[in-house]
Amino acid sequence: PDVAELARGKAGRVIGNLMGTLAMLKSLPLAYNKDMQEDKEPLFDTVDTLRSVLPAFEKTIATASFRRDRMTASLSRDFSTATDIADLLVRKGIPFREAHATVGNIVRYCEDRKIGLEDVDSSTLNSFAHELAGDGADIASIQASVEARRARAGTAPSAVADQLKRAKNSMEKFR
Repeated sequence: PDVAELARGKAGRVIGNLMGTLAMLKSLPLAYNKDMQEDKEPLFDTVDTLRSVLPAFEKTIATASFRRDRMTASLSRDFSTATDIADLLVRKGIPFREAHATVGNIVRYCEDRKIGLEDVDSSTLNSFAHELAGDGADIASIQASVEARRARAGTAPSAVADQLKRAKNSMEKFR
């Protein structure tokens, strides 16, 4: 994990360079813009940082192995799909504050019984909000939550495949 931790630390430096440069660009006067000479140092620092981090990170990812079974098990009973249920209620016309309160009651129900959202049956969800009838139990699953995010850069398998394709195309252009 050393490489990933160091890359995360270096990301703070790169983000800092970006923020400094953006602050420099803010409210530029209609003058000589001599202050813009200060953009070179953070730019060159960022390039040097990326040149040192990316090759190590590339090797780390290429040789990494992931324990999918443990990753999946860690998602059980973590309430990460609570917002999906709230979003469903909002899409069905419930004001967000009411949806939030309803989901809070469902989570409390689960915690009292030491179960996860994925363990709650449809009729129980319906007792909290009739708008959850039919959809609620399905949307509370991790798989449904992942697959629902089909937007660009989303977590759905199709969105991930699209991003991988874009990344590979970009890499080919720069090789």
